Amino acid sequence: MSAAAKVVGLISGGRQFPLLVARGVKDAGHRLVVAGFAGHTNPEVYALADVSRELKLGQLAKLVAFFKENKVQEAMMAGSINKPGVMDIRHFDARAVKLLFSLKGKGDDAILRAFTALLEAEGIAVIAPQAYAPGLLTPPGVLSRRSPDEREWADLRAGARMARELGRLDIGQCVVLREGIVAAVEALEGTDAAVRRGCELGGPGCVVVKVVKPGQEERADLPSVGLDTVRLMAKGRATCLGVEAGKSLFFDLESTVAFADKAGIALVGLDQTELGQDPPAD
Repeated sequence: MSAAAKVVGLISGGRQFPLLVARGVKDAGHRLVVAGFAGHTNPEVYALADVSRELKLGQLAKLVAFFKENKVQEAMMAGSINKPGVMDIRHFDARAVKLLFSLKGKGDDAILRAFTALLEAEGIAVIAPQAYAPGLLTPPGVLSRRSPDEREWADLRAGARMARELGRLDIGQCVVLREGIVAAVEALEGTDAAVRRGCELGGPGCVVVKVVKPGQEERADLPSVGLDTVRLMAKGRATCLGVEAGKSLFFDLESTVAFADKAGIALVGLDQTELGQDPPAD
């Protein structure tokens, strides 16, 4: 390991994000230490690790000890976790229980902030995972061939305001609506389930909006969308997706735009200026 190389810890969940991050760490010449969780972690990540360990959710003391044993200098979190599984505190160790019950709020952001502070108190710097997987941030503007129509623009703006208020309460990041009427809000079940439910209740023409929570800990759990999201929308006959530009992750952008164009779905990277003005003229 060269003098410039570091020991990087990856707390890995599922899907492709942790795999992209792991590859980025190795391409940068760093030593990769992976902590994974049975039933949650993408198993392909382990093959890239210099050392790895599979833990159970809630084994906080073992996670910290594992990182310190391997002299981890900086750590990051990437990938999806089945959130209902996180709530089973029967498997939490004493340190995790103490952390959880020290919090006034029990939302995702409150827990992640406390966990981040705990790692940093142990001398482990916490960084944003996208540092090792650049190019994933959502670009601003209309990304698809089709622009939203007047009704969809109105729903995008209304949905963004609603999603911010939802996020302000640390509940979720996503809202599904049609004609200004909310069909679903994201909570513990996650975005995919919220989209399915929203499309079932709202019917054809639903708009899906996903934004960063106000004051969110941006080193973890940024809003993310991709091909799977848009496929779900097409199945539910939703017609428009808006995701906050510059602060949200967009996976497989090129193939997702191609799929959206075939399905007639409008994709928009929402920014502050765009949300506050009339839709641009065609």
